[in-house]
Amino acid sequence: MKRLSLLASAAAVASVVCFASWTDARAQSLEEALASAYLNNPSLQARRAQLRAVDQGVPLAKSGWRPSVQVSGETGWQQTTRDLGTSRFDTTNTNPSSVTLSVTQPIFSGFRTFAQVDQAENNVLAERANLTSVEQQVLLDTAVAYLNVVRDHAVVDLNRNNEDVLGRQLEATQDRFRVGEITRTDVAQAEARLSGAHADTADAMASLEISRANFLRVTGVMPGELDPPPVVPNLPVTLDNAIERALVSNPNVIAAEYSWKAAQDEIRNQRGLLLPEVSLQGTYLYGWDQGNIENSEQETLAASINVTVPIYQGGGVYAQLRQAKHSAGQARLQLDDARTDVRERTQQAWEQMTATTASIESLEDQIDAAEIALEGVRREAQVGARTVLDVLDAEQELLNARVNLVRAQRDELVAGFNLLASVGGMTAADLNLPVSLYDPIENYENVRDQWFGGTDAADADAALGTED
Repeated sequence: MKRLSLLASAAAVASVVCFASWTDARAQSLEEALASAYLNNPSLQARRAQLRAVDQGVPLAKSGWRPSVQVSGETGWQQTTRDLGTSRFDTTNTNPSSVTLSVTQPIFSGFRTFAQVDQAENNVLAERANLTSVEQQVLLDTAVAYLNVVRDHAVVDLNRNNEDVLGRQLEATQDRFRVGEITRTDVAQAEARLSGAHADTADAMASLEISRANFLRVTGVMPGELDPPPVVPNLPVTLDNAIERALVSNPNVIAAEYSWKAAQDEIRNQRGLLLPEVSLQGTYLYGWDQGNIENSEQETLAASINVTVPIYQGGGVYAQLRQAKHSAGQARLQLDDARTDVRERTQQAWEQMTATTASIESLEDQIDAAEIALEGVRREAQVGARTVLDVLDAEQELLNARVNLVRAQRDELVAGFNLLASVGGMTAADLNLPVSLYDPIENYENVRDQWFGGTDAADADAALGTED
């Protein structure tokens, strides 16, 4: 029933929109507008780059398990003079030089690396959900911008049609004034109403241009001729079903849940600073002229196990641990708040959609009644039973009802898209848009176990804005 009413609303909007003055040869669909925004919107592209940056946290955390290798070298000049006890002095000039290779392998770090890896992965999952949230908002803004253009163009056409009607009404009023059927006051009323219609049309055209500019901002293209908006797909059938889907699938809830898990991992990370650290170190040294011995060579191999046991660090570690616990509590409360907010937004969208559907039915009845009333008032005015003002008022009532219907139809569709976003269904994948979908996992899989080197994605992001 809901889907049928939405489809009927879309058809009604299309019936009052005239696109003859627009220049595009082929009408643009809502699907095409959404696809354009998905591919071109800079906010969405920036969030994808942010996710790629967050992905790097995983190999950064995993570096705690890997060895560090260093090569160092030194060279210099040294002069040594010895008193041989016979008033003779022995002077030796050497150039001590050495090359050292050092390898350090962490063995145990208080389980901190495990916690850091878990935290990094939870941060990645939270950022993926944030990316989905931004994607939904961009597509929702696009749908609203599309519907605003359709609505405002329909309002412009209604006002222009009203100008034509009032223009003919003024001509008829002037003709009747010339033959003495009505007074100069009636003519002035018709003139005033026509001037008001001109002002209303100007306001409507300004609103249309504002909506077109907003459409350009979110999609990257200027709207041309627009197809009638389609029915909103995949809507929940009941309010309870909508709330249940929202609490499970809304990306804001998902992001808050993974952020809470990451905050719990930070507690483990800080607690690990209170535990011993164990590492294995191996060193190879090759030197020349060592120990003031000219033309000598020296080769040294060494291995050691280093154990560090923290005793007291000035209270800083305990402060960081307490801080991490407070942050975890905050993250949990933010998760509860996200769930409450999503529940509220879902119910608001549902009630708004329900209310506008009922409003549309009433407005359609009002239009039918207003058309009958206008026809009757016109006939009565012809025989002198009604004044010109009565006719003008009836025409205004019909215009207001038609404009209100167009706006209500837009509001119903916007409420439907808001509801779809609340339940997590306002994504390119769920809407089956004709685009190549961005894969948030691809970059993660490429870098999660990377030991060294760059990536094409990182180089491309770094090169943005620097091309000639």
